[in-house]
Amino acid sequence: MNVHFTARQTALTPEVKDYCQKRLERLKKLIRFPFDADIILSVQRNRSKAEVHIKAKGGGTVVVEETPDMIHSLNQAFDSLEKRLKKEKEKYRERKRRGGRERKGFVPTVEPEEGEIRVLRSPLYAVKPMTVEEALIQFEAKNKEVLVFRKEGTEAWAVLFRRKDGHVGLVEPE
Repeated sequence: MNVHFTARQTALTPEVKDYCQKRLERLKKLIRFPFDADIILSVQRNRSKAEVHIKAKGGGTVVVEETPDMIHSLNQAFDSLEKRLKKEKEKYRERKRRGGRERKGFVPTVEPEEGEIRVLRSPLYAVKPMTVEEALIQFEAKNKEVLVFRKEGTEAWAVLFRRKDGHVGLVEPE
């Protein structure tokens, strides 16, 4: 645990430093990884502001509290930081627990039996009429396997498809 103190327009007293060290020791139980803490103390007019930045593996957290007394600001900052870390830890634990269970609204996919054919719908056609060149540009841009489009000037449909050899095939029904 690395702790960095910054005091702006105020003096950093030993009692404030000891208080911060004591509260950070309690936070070690919530954060299992080594972490860095930046504590920024500032005084403006009659307001004392305490900022606590925690950087650990996987992210960071920032808490800012402002009151007339510096110790009271630090107390509130560490309390809200502790709440936030407990909430994040609980979310993590809940996510780990739900890993094996089915989730609400989740529909499991059913594997088709041998011989059974499944039909899957996908929007692979273009509604507006276009030339073969325009369709080829759109086909390459969207990186599709199949593109169905209406030919410009006629009501006929055409299909562009990617061949196994890497070239593009065109099917125009009669």
